[in-house]
Amino acid sequence: MLEKRRRLVIWRHGRTAWNLEHRFQGQTDVQLDAVGVKQAEAAAGLLVALRPQVIVSSDLSRAFDTASALAVRCGLTVGTDVRLRETNGGAWEGLRREDLMRDHAELYQQWLAGRQIRPGGDGEDRREVGARVAAAIDDVLESTGPGRTAVVVTHGGAARAVLAPLLNRPFDQISFFGVMRNAAWSVLLENEGGNDPWQLLEYNARSLPEPAEADD
Repeated sequence: MLEKRRRLVIWRHGRTAWNLEHRFQGQTDVQLDAVGVKQAEAAAGLLVALRPQVIVSSDLSRAFDTASALAVRCGLTVGTDVRLRETNGGAWEGLRREDLMRDHAELYQQWLAGRQIRPGGDGEDRREVGARVAAAIDDVLESTGPGRTAVVVTHGGAARAVLAPLLNRPFDQISFFGVMRNAAWSVLLENEGGNDPWQLLEYNARSLPEPAEADD
């Protein structure tokens, strides 16, 4: 019997110079560095095995270029959606971690702890990010057929923030998930019934899911 459940891959972009410098990237359009390009190519070489039907990316170049590495291998065109952008970091964008710890220590530590604050004072909190990314994914899935795979290419914070709405979990549980590595992905499989719409097969992975035996 053919698998009719859809698969969703949430893929973080490859490395940028700002990632390496520990700068708060946010929605600033920073390109992949040479390592990031190689990471995207290596990841695409694995993800092509999932035979994606659709690939949709944040419109920021680091995500779009990562998505393009896979699209070329699949013969697909990358769609873009601004709702897949990273968290708006407000005045924090471009600042190094050491700057934030020196000048905004209390708020930054709350941010790192997963509290619902607005970075930079006027940025987005994680609930807002999760809601808009989830809405974008809903639209992507409308064009994904039974048994097919959709790949959504986004950013580290956005990839974590969307897990609560996707997995139907309280938002404060997101702190259990570690920071996504560059060019890593999560793989979710539709549930066949019950209250939980998705199963999380892989998180922060650079390998593909393998069939599992019974869990008894």
